[in-house]
Amino acid sequence: MTGIIGILPDLGWMLRPLTEIPGVRHAVVVSEDGLRLGHASAENLSGPVARLSVAEAESLSAACAAMTMTGRSTAALLFGGGGAVRQLMLESEHGFVLFTHAGTGAHLGVATDTAADVGLVAQQMQLLVAKIGAHLTSRPRDEARDQSDHRPDDHDQPVTPPS
Repeated sequence: MTGIIGILPDLGWMLRPLTEIPGVRHAVVVSEDGLRLGHASAENLSGPVARLSVAEAESLSAACAAMTMTGRSTAALLFGGGGAVRQLMLESEHGFVLFTHAGTGAHLGVATDTAADVGLVAQQMQLLVAKIGAHLTSRPRDEARDQSDHRPDDHDQPVTPPS
């Protein structure tokens, strides 16, 4: 059986409002299994990671997915199964990283410096997810594969991607 690997659309443009918040450095949209769906960096940053490269964003995506799964496992251990993890926050001496659920199979991660208002950042993350959560949803791979096996017929209509 041969598989088809589709090109995922880069959703980084959706993250621009988050990177305009004072103190926000980077934002990334991640599939549940750690694939980068999009990323953005704030303008005019300095420091060790002034702008996320694709390779750095892919590494951050994998780390976000791992943190999310660790959070889910910890919550299940402490509170029993069935409850979804809504948010995670990591604090370091250099800043914060916030993670939140961003649609079916997708997560949103935002890195800030220490001066950021993390309450405002978390609120804006939730507002962004509410506005564009459908675009942040990552289809399961089996569903994508099933659709690639689909043969069009007279009833199929072309689908126009959002502009």
